[in-house]
Amino acid sequence: MKGIFQKSFTVMVVLMLFLLTACSGSSTGDEGSTNTDGGTIQAKIGVVSYLTGAGAAYGEAITNGLKLAQSEINEQGEVNIDLVIEDSAGEAEQALSAAQKLMNDEEILAIIGPTLSTEFFAVAPEADLNGISIMGTSTTAEGIPEIGDYVFRNSIPEALAIPTAMEKAVERTGAKKVALIYGNDDVLTKSGFDTMKKAAEEMGLEIVTIETFQKGQSDYNAQLTKIKNANPDLILASALYNEGAVIMDQARKMGIEVPFVGGNGFNSPQVLEIAGEAANGLIVATPWFGESEDPKVVEFNKKFEEAYGKLPDQFAAQAYDALYIYADALKRAGEADRELFHEALAETKNFEGLLGNFSFDEIGDVVMDVKVVEIKDGKFVEFQ
Repeated sequence: MKGIFQKSFTVMVVLMLFLLTACSGSSTGDEGSTNTDGGTIQAKIGVVSYLTGAGAAYGEAITNGLKLAQSEINEQGEVNIDLVIEDSAGEAEQALSAAQKLMNDEEILAIIGPTLSTEFFAVAPEADLNGISIMGTSTTAEGIPEIGDYVFRNSIPEALAIPTAMEKAVERTGAKKVALIYGNDDVLTKSGFDTMKKAAEEMGLEIVTIETFQKGQSDYNAQLTKIKNANPDLILASALYNEGAVIMDQARKMGIEVPFVGGNGFNSPQVLEIAGEAANGLIVATPWFGESEDPKVVEFNKKFEEAYGKLPDQFAAQAYDALYIYADALKRAGEADRELFHEALAETKNFEGLLGNFSFDEIGDVVMDVKVVEIKDGKFVEFQ
């Protein structure tokens, strides 16, 4: 009797294991969700974004750009993307913790973010080690794509954007002398400074002074007094918008009227909100010009404003394109498999996005043209 019971129990266990295996076939190993719902490819994308804290406007713009793209992509029906969003609060440690949470979910196909280069340098090596593709949409510091094979970005690097803006500014103003000011406690602003200094030296410009500041600083009188006394033709400022806008406001109040050339962190409508008329004279290079009459830009502006009550900035536009780039790679991969997706993503060439024609180079860095814009009469206009 005991032997019969044991045989019956064994058969039941085998049958239960078979049923469990059959039920779990849609997500196994290191794969995301697979094709379901009549051929639509289902995928979960993790997002780490700067949603609370002093620079939350960056993360808000990025997240809104992603959500708008998500709604359009899912409506088209070929792929269905679920965004799993985590807040980094602009801190590298919290960004890493949030990313690890996403990486531990076997259904997460890939990651977008974090927002700041400082955060990205903490997170990307971990993603690369785990074989999870990760794309920065706002990370412009030097060395980002070189972190590993699974690391990409669609944001224009400072090494391309800043020299382009500087060349245009020097060409128009005939500048010979420049002053530099930068945040010395952030990866992005330090990288921007390195690029500015190198470009200035290569262009034969005289650097009359170099000044530094820290995140959250509110009084720049000492630095700006030195800059004013040095009498530069241009000020090269590597700053995030919080500090950058205040620097411009205080500079104008001190009678410093020369143009500013800024890095990527300076390129935000928040500069206008904080500095007002003092922001006039800021020159930056960007792939995004919101006043363009390109039908794609006009339509994006309309949809974004209807959805969120404000016009989009560069960070919203780059995030919007990033999710479309992911969707395109997912379609070419044919299923939500991490390795197949990675291979398809790396092969992205001549993708026609909102920002123009886009490709990845051999290390996962962006290949596309940039525009130079300036703030004039209280709004961003194309640099002439």
